Amino acid sequence: MSRIKVMIVDDSAVVRQVLIGLVNDAPDMEVLHAVADPVLAIARLKQAWPDVIVLDIEMPRMDGLTFLRMLMQERPTPVVICSTLTEKGAKTTVDALAAGAVAVVEKPKLGLKQFLSESAGELLTTVRGAARANVRRQVAHALPPVPTPKYTADAVLAPNPPATALQTTERVIAIGTSTGGTQALEEVLASLPAVCPGMVIVQHMPEKFTEAFAARLNAVCRVQVKEAAHNDRVLPGRALIAPGGRHMVLKRSGAQYFVEVLDGPLVNRHRPSVDVLFRSVARHAGANALGIIMTGMGDDGAAGLLEMRQAGAHTLAQDEDSCVVFGMPKEAIKRGAVERTVPLSAIGREIQAVR
Repeated sequence: MSRIKVMIVDDSAVVRQVLIGLVNDAPDMEVLHAVADPVLAIARLKQAWPDVIVLDIEMPRMDGLTFLRMLMQERPTPVVICSTLTEKGAKTTVDALAAGAVAVVEKPKLGLKQFLSESAGELLTTVRGAARANVRRQVAHALPPVPTPKYTADAVLAPNPPATALQTTERVIAIGTSTGGTQALEEVLASLPAVCPGMVIVQHMPEKFTEAFAARLNAVCRVQVKEAAHNDRVLPGRALIAPGGRHMVLKRSGAQYFVEVLDGPLVNRHRPSVDVLFRSVARHAGANALGIIMTGMGDDGAAGLLEMRQAGAHTLAQDEDSCVVFGMPKEAIKRGAVERTVPLSAIGREIQAVR
């Protein structure tokens, strides 16, 4: 089995050293190049091309975003952004995801030893997922993720039968996505008219990045897009995106839907979790909902989408050909949670058809 070859591009010698150690200690990957800036990276790429690039954003001589755009034009390659949680860094990272980066991992500002112990599994799992991404139209064989505690939605919402006595006909669209979802969501939401059913969305993304992501979408879409706040109303023409680092659940008061933003453990190794959102939608919207699971690695959302279908909701999955990573839709299909699969280009029409 060939190892995943990784290039690291970061101007911090300390960060490079830490990332080199993490990657080379993994049994299924190795560092091919580790350089201080994109200019050096371009020279090394002429010698050998990696399977995945771990890329910083703010660097001398050439910034990571410029390098990423050049890379995607010349030879699309899976790129994982390693960025800090500053306001500027978050906005630039969202631009990088829009330009074709597969995923983002939070870079520690301080405490690299803590990063080694707490975030090594996340980084390696993200690199493995990126290696399988369709950005290169190739599938790399990778080992399973490093085992970590995996909670279900029970950790946030106790299971109980979904509500059956619905007192409203207001429709709700629930969307869950992960790797590749930032670009996919932009395509879907930008295709919608100003008046459409209210939407609740989980996109796996670190804390603080979701605010910049929602702002970007709001600027290019006719619907209003915002990072969800506690007790926000779910309204026609509005899309609420779960904030990074918090779970989001749908609730109903009479005929009105709203969301609650909650703390809680990682569910399926994520917070926010698609399963948590979908379970709440099954419980409080039932047959008034449409559930959509899109591109992403892992199985978050599969169980929740099945609960939605069992509660009478219609359910869709993005098809394999249009996914960056087909993991989440594939698992939902496998569990019988999906009524139909549709290409990414058709999802906007499916939302508009909801009455």
